[in-house]
Amino acid sequence: MFDIFVASKNKNKIREISRILKEVPVEVRSVYEEINTANDIEETGMTFKENAVIKALAFSDKVEGYVLADDSGLCVDYLGGKPGVYSARYAGTGATDEDNNIKLLRELEGVSISRRTAKFVCVIALANKGKILGTFHGECKGFINIEPRGSNGFGYDPLFLLENGKTMAELTSDEKNSISHRASALRKLKRFMEEDKCET
Repeated sequence: MFDIFVASKNKNKIREISRILKEVPVEVRSVYEEINTANDIEETGMTFKENAVIKALAFSDKVEGYVLADDSGLCVDYLGGKPGVYSARYAGTGATDEDNNIKLLRELEGVSISRRTAKFVCVIALANKGKILGTFHGECKGFINIEPRGSNGFGYDPLFLLENGKTMAELTSDEKNSISHRASALRKLKRFMEEDKCET
């Protein structure tokens, strides 16, 4: 058993990561609880991978264990890939999920569903003692719905329409964890761990 400290305060995200890694002998918890700080790491990268690496390295010398950092977001083709790395703060610093969703719907007003193609992207970086051990990429493709539906997700989940006609927020946790961008990246991380790339 070894510790993985997630560079996130988002309890939903940490819960999701714990579920997907449940078969790996790890204990998943927030790095912010371990080092008792409220300070966020400034995400200055231009890509999801750069931001994930920045966060992982920033914390990896501060804890005894492995640090997992992810950067994820929504890329809408009609908007040239936006909101991208600015997904969490699309409507401004301190924006809520609802604020971001309202802005996205406003920018896509009048655009047909067929032209609202989008993808969720997640890149996870795993670090230990100031060194990046690996990065893992995952995607999930879909469309932006004309209105939010569902209450099981967070972020842009209520707007992200899948080919089965459901939004991401209408899926159960197990359904989401079988197809989501984060789940895809975490499965690659899980294989990495199972190949004994991490010392227990």
